[in-house]
Amino acid sequence: MKEFLIGKNEAGQRLDKFLSKCLPDAGKGFLYRMLRKKNITVNHEKKTGAEKLMPGDVVRFWLSDETFQKFAAPHRTGDDLQTLPKDTAPIKSRILYEDDDLLIFNKPAGLLSQKAKKQDCSANEWILAYLLQTGSVTEESLRTFRPSIANRLDRNTSGLLLAGKTLPALQQLAELLRERSASKYYIACVRGTLKEPAEIHGFLRKNKETNKVLILNQKERDEDREIHTAYEPLCFRNGITLLRIHLITGRTHQIRAHLASIGHPVLGDPKYGGAVCRGDSSNGAALAGRQLLHAYSFSFPRGNGILERIGGTCVVAPLPSDFFTFFPEEVCRGYLENKGITGIRSRRHSESFQSDLQGKPHRAGAENSDAHHPDGN
Repeated sequence: MKEFLIGKNEAGQRLDKFLSKCLPDAGKGFLYRMLRKKNITVNHEKKTGAEKLMPGDVVRFWLSDETFQKFAAPHRTGDDLQTLPKDTAPIKSRILYEDDDLLIFNKPAGLLSQKAKKQDCSANEWILAYLLQTGSVTEESLRTFRPSIANRLDRNTSGLLLAGKTLPALQQLAELLRERSASKYYIACVRGTLKEPAEIHGFLRKNKETNKVLILNQKERDEDREIHTAYEPLCFRNGITLLRIHLITGRTHQIRAHLASIGHPVLGDPKYGGAVCRGDSSNGAALAGRQLLHAYSFSFPRGNGILERIGGTCVVAPLPSDFFTFFPEEVCRGYLENKGITGIRSRRHSESFQSDLQGKPHRAGAENSDAHHPDGN
């Protein structure tokens, strides 16, 4: 007999969903049959599988050890964990905030937010390795819940990633992003000179075959999604503008495509026309090696629940050094501080983190599944 005490990471879900996590190799027919025969019970009572689990419930499997192990597929979890990074020092130094439920991480350019292929090592894998090493999760607890990021950034976009260490935190983060009750700001270097702040509206249509999006002035199809982006120029020089961007809606490639549609593509973005952009002779005619787009700040609204501890706080991820090829660091810092952006900040990171986290920027054509997430930019 196997017994599971339902905690906060398992509560709130349907019983049949929980059973499928415990016994992933068992078919639904087998699980429902075991429920009907009372070989699986909750608090010693017969259930149908549609019930919502509550904290403190006890799920019992009245099965032989051999049967349970046959369907539990322990090899899956074990093999998966064997591929996790062993040294978590690189991610430790990039954690901007952490409590019992929430972790906020400063992703370098070149690192996937979530794996696109089985052999990939993404931010999710780094976070999971760190939580295992710190004891926040165990191999056993991973059977029924896996901590995960709540938002995603394209591979070559750097900046803030939010991860839920517990199911309630992940659910509240998802609600926060869905309701747009948090303020998300990006920093970008764009082609051309912009002198005045503006808000731009439009509609976005995805092309799955090309992994690109099209910006339209009006809705033409049901699939077209409304987008809203605001920007504010911080400074400009040599035909390049440093922008602070308010992501009001969050669609695939929204910032990159929306700015390109008005003739100001993000510097270093081959997909939307910003690839060949050089600085002047004073900075060595440097070429942007990736799209210079950075998820810079995230302001949490005040509220109740799991996120109450961080409510009213602005978390800031410092600009990476490749921005300073085109605008001196002191200039960038000065303009941002003049905007009154204060909050939790991390120390500057050494350049070695990029290789440690497998975060080498990819060139044209290196887009991946991150782009299909609503928050991908």
